Parts: sequence; C-alpha cells; structure tokens
Amino acid sequence: MERCSMSKDTIIKALLSAEVDMTPTGFVADELSPDQFAAMQELFFDKIMSIHQSDLSGIAGYGEFDEDCRTRYADCRTYLTDTFAEDREGYWYNWRELFETTVLDRSFFEHYYAEMLPLIPYCEGRRYLVYNNTFFVHMRTDGKSQIGFPDWSRSGIADGLLDFAIMDLNKPYLLIPERLHAYARQRGIDIPDFRERFLCMGYYKGLDTLRWHASIDDEVSCASIMTSMRELKGRLDAL
Repeated sequence: MERCSMSKDTIIKALLSAEVDMTPTGFVADELSPDQFAAMQELFFDKIMSIHQSDLSGIAGYGEFDEDCRTRYADCRTYLTDTFAEDREGYWYNWRELFETTVLDRSFFEHYYAEMLPLIPYCEGRRYLVYNNTFFVHMRTDGKSQIGFPDWSRSGIADGLLDFAIMDLNKPYLLIPERLHAYARQRGIDIPDFRERFLCMGYYKGLDTLRWHASIDDEVSCASIMTSMRELKGRLDAL
C-alpha cells in the first residue's frame, strides 16, 4: 500500500471493513445506562472485533501509529516497556518525579509493573489493529443498532484485548471481561490465553492511565483505577 500521499485516516479506513463506522452520528456511549449497555453489549463486541479483523499484512511492528501509519516498535515487550521509559521526549520526560510530587504511589506502580512483565509473552505475536481509545466518551451510538469510532488518534497495533481492557478500566462495573468471555464462548470464538492477555493489557493500560491522572492531580480517578487494578486478577481467576 502506498502511504506517503495518503492521510492517516484514509489509510485506516482502507484497512477497516465496511462494518466499522469512522463518522458516526448519535450520542456519546458514555451516556448509556448499565442496562442500556447490557442490551447492546454484543453489538459493541461485534464492532470492536471487526476492527481487530483488519488485514495488517502491509504494516509491521507494534505501537501507536505515526502520521504515516507506521509503528515504532519491533515487538510487544519493547512497546509496553518503553511506554514507561524516563527519557522519552515530551510530556513524560523524567515522569518518575511524579512519585515525589503527586499521589502516584511508587510501591503500587512498581508492583503492578512487575506483575505485567511475565505476562507479556502471552501477548507477543498478537498483532491487531486497535482503536486504543475505547473509553465510552470516545465511542458514539444511536442507542439501538449503531456504534461508531470517530477518533483514531491513538490507534495502532497491539493485542486486541487492549481495547476491551480499556473499556473495563473505564467502567469496571459493566464487567467487560466476564461478558466478553461469555460472548466468545457462546459464539464459538477461541481467545487463547484470555486470562493472561487481558491481565497484561489491563495492567499496562491501568498504569499508563494512572500516571496520567496523577500528573493532573486527579486523586479520585487515581483511587478508582487502583481499586480496579487490584480486583482484576480475582475477577479473571473466577472465570
């Protein structure tokens, strides 16, 4: 695929199936009540899995796309671990200073980072197009039969369970891994190493999001994220 003359959104649109709407109408999915989400959960899962079914044969690596839809990392481990490197240019340069200046808890962070590392091999080789922004404020719906994804700025290549882990981190009371596990079983969809991969993606995105909320002094969100991360393993073990 020739990329130099194509915009990022044009390239992504060419990768996606017609089932995925990049220009949806309706309201933000964050407005759905838990009961309304429950009635539409299979549609959410269908649409996100349609994203993951995109053909990536012309794109190598892992990580978020640059403006030419190229990735930065050769493997999943480097992608996940480099997210937390201290010498990255920009906003996160010397970010570990947050341990001293914000509510970011060093012992909590280091514990779950260490928990993530041995899980990475389960995600290695799992290359999917990911929206990587499945917080409910970034998805739109008509509340009935349509769900769309308008903002692809964080998209890239990773284990597809990342998109579901983000949904769960956003609203753990919706029980995303439990519902997804049942959905896959009912549809005869095989998701190898579901527990380990979901846990890895949940810890990865949890730590990344926790760091962000600490950097803006959002103590309430930090507390919620920490609770969600502490409970995730038990929830997955119960499946």
